[in-house]
Amino acid sequence: MFMLIDCDNFFVSCERIFQPRLHNRPVVVLSNNDGCVVARSPEAKAIGIPMCSPYFKVENLLRLHDGVALSSNYELYADISERVMHLLRRTFGSIEIYSIDEAFAETADSPHLFTLASRLRQDIFRQVGVPVSIGIARTKTLCKTASHNAKHNFKLCQLTEPDMIAEILSQTEIRDIWGIGRKTASNLNFMG
Repeated sequence: MFMLIDCDNFFVSCERIFQPRLHNRPVVVLSNNDGCVVARSPEAKAIGIPMCSPYFKVENLLRLHDGVALSSNYELYADISERVMHLLRRTFGSIEIYSIDEAFAETADSPHLFTLASRLRQDIFRQVGVPVSIGIARTKTLCKTASHNAKHNFKLCQLTEPDMIAEILSQTEIRDIWGIGRKTASNLNFMG
């Protein structure tokens, strides 16, 4: 069984650990040289700030909603990432780091996986200060789908029951399945 632990709005969440004034406000983190938006808080998403948009195009919208734009602080993000990964290694023994803000963990099948994941979310938030979403499934591909669903629904999603897997997959665009590229998605959609 796999778990995918994915930090929510990672760069913004890291900044909020040390700057409480950023909570409940639209916040964006900008790319090198402050060119484009590379991370958004839920509040920034809610006011319509798109990912990767040039900052000059959203600066007025952000200001209108008392938002904040921050320069990237990659040393901070690497440090917080290592703290999260250290906690995951302590919990699972070994992990597969997928990116700075997410990792796969393999664990034995158990009726208590949802409880373990819930406790892990609490531990990471309490010990590091970063919120996470966790997807649970038998394959890494399903785990990515579960994680995506978790981000939008209750922060935990376990895709192990065939009926639930079928329901979630029926609501998922083929292009949103991990590993399916634009050309493959087009071909699969053409084939029905």
